[in-house]
Amino acid sequence: MFAPSSPVFDANATQGGKDLGKLPDWDLSDLYAAPDAPEIDTDLDWLKGECAAFAADYEGKLDTLDAEAMLTCIQRDEKLTNIAGRIMSYAGLRYYQQTTDGNRAKFMSDMQDKITTYTTPLVFFTLELNRLPDDHLEALLTANADLARYRPIFERIRAMKPYQLSDEMEKFMHDMGVVGDAWEKLFDETVAGLMFEVNGEEMGLEATTTLLTDPDRDVREAAAREIARVLGENIRTFARVHNTQAKEKEVMDRWRGMPTAQTGRHLSNQVEPEVVEALRNAVVAAYPRLSHRYYELKRKWLELDRMQVWDRNAPLPIEPARTVNWDQAQDMVMSAYAGFDPRMAEIAEPFFSKGWIDAGVKPGKAPGAFAHPTVTTVHPYVMLNYLGKPRDVMTLAHELGHGVHQVLAAEQGELLSSTPLTLAETASVFGEMLTFRKLLDEAKTKSERKTLLAGKVEDMINTVVRQIAFYDFECKLHAARREGELTTDDINALWMSVQAESLGPAFDFMEGYETFWAYIPHFIHSPFYVYAYAFGDGLVNALYAAYQEAPEGFQDKYFDMLRAGGSMHHKELLAPFGLDASDPTFWDKGLSMIEGFIDELEAMED
Repeated sequence: MFAPSSPVFDANATQGGKDLGKLPDWDLSDLYAAPDAPEIDTDLDWLKGECAAFAADYEGKLDTLDAEAMLTCIQRDEKLTNIAGRIMSYAGLRYYQQTTDGNRAKFMSDMQDKITTYTTPLVFFTLELNRLPDDHLEALLTANADLARYRPIFERIRAMKPYQLSDEMEKFMHDMGVVGDAWEKLFDETVAGLMFEVNGEEMGLEATTTLLTDPDRDVREAAAREIARVLGENIRTFARVHNTQAKEKEVMDRWRGMPTAQTGRHLSNQVEPEVVEALRNAVVAAYPRLSHRYYELKRKWLELDRMQVWDRNAPLPIEPARTVNWDQAQDMVMSAYAGFDPRMAEIAEPFFSKGWIDAGVKPGKAPGAFAHPTVTTVHPYVMLNYLGKPRDVMTLAHELGHGVHQVLAAEQGELLSSTPLTLAETASVFGEMLTFRKLLDEAKTKSERKTLLAGKVEDMINTVVRQIAFYDFECKLHAARREGELTTDDINALWMSVQAESLGPAFDFMEGYETFWAYIPHFIHSPFYVYAYAFGDGLVNALYAAYQEAPEGFQDKYFDMLRAGGSMHHKELLAPFGLDASDPTFWDKGLSMIEGFIDELEAMED
């Protein structure tokens, strides 16, 4: 039975008449039965009362607590995080099902406002923790093993100590957070409301960008030009959102004394700036060996004098037009997961059978795909916009990998389950790799193998090269915004500077492509998030190489890594595999796998 909040759309009606089978919808009732469910009011009342009680019990007193009392304090904070997270997970997931529904938007906004208000008294907690002397906190952790389990949380909180403001300022910034959220919602609603007309058919952004992979070059061009036209008509809104968000970040960073715009992201990712810089530099240095070389190959395959932006994700001429229905996609991914380890398939199975996936493309639904962990006492939910493309199968494998990771990490509890972004992509990219390798092993012809290899190389280029180019764009954007307001032309120029460098000399860029930065959600929702994709891809390439070299016992080590959630640093997590991301040569190992695939494709030309 599906939740009353599920939209009543025929998912297949918006997919060009393709019969993809019965696509699943979310059953959100494991969170709450409905937006007016009495349990929501009960939880809100509890949250309001417990936040006030927590402040009354602990504010100004953290330095008087012994180890056992500190453990109780942390466990109460964990319960608060769980209940607030449950409410916002329900409100957010329901909103993303239909972002154009005013009632859903209002419900989410109202929940956010209440939770922000209720939790304001808790701002003292991290501030006071950071005022505890190091030796005092160390003595508490040494005295109680259960409390010591939370050491990573204390370390994460204390990493922000140099950038902490006064208690009054921190409360003010906490309350002002809802203003930044409003700009994010404006972005989401604007993107979800965009309509495009291609060859007489009206569609949303997701379906239109999918046409950029159409076998018909005229269709791809029409889609690209229509995206450029519609983005161009709305570009002032997008520029205003980006300017405001970047300025807000600059103000926050300046008040906190953060040395760079990226510092906050690196801290939350628990990754050293030099590790990210090494990744970025390795990828940029590899552009000629990766994207430039591959797209020159592709230009020849497509028999073009010059590549246009609408050719970047074009299918190969030898690639048969193929629609993969939902049951086939499920079988492909589940068999790949089971082939690695039956436990992986067992964890993934409920996503399909219990309403944990929302797969269909529907009016007003948010574009893209994600896996949301919700809270550790419930389970994750996966969102897709499934259109039956082979790449959609890889997206399913990717998001399901996140889901498996989130299920396993939930054992750590609310505060320790959350994995930093740099490691959050590990299981998802690994799930993709397993699916790809299974399909490659089963390829029956040279052309089928070539198609699979080319598709994987393109996905890796999109994950590594494209995301590092995105990261460079953000670095340039935030640096430029610190010097003053940016016009749309300013932002367009920054975008084009990284696109030409990363894609290479095979490409021409149509008029209008300079606005394609406008619809990328990560720039608004999670500044500098994007390097995590490249981090994850490089890490997984190295992990998979370790699996091939020494498969014995690998699965158990892999599951232990996923179960650890956010309880360990990347150095500790990778040590059992003999890997170290802080080693400058680490990233070259990952990039060499992509090079190897391109080498094989080039050899097929002979």
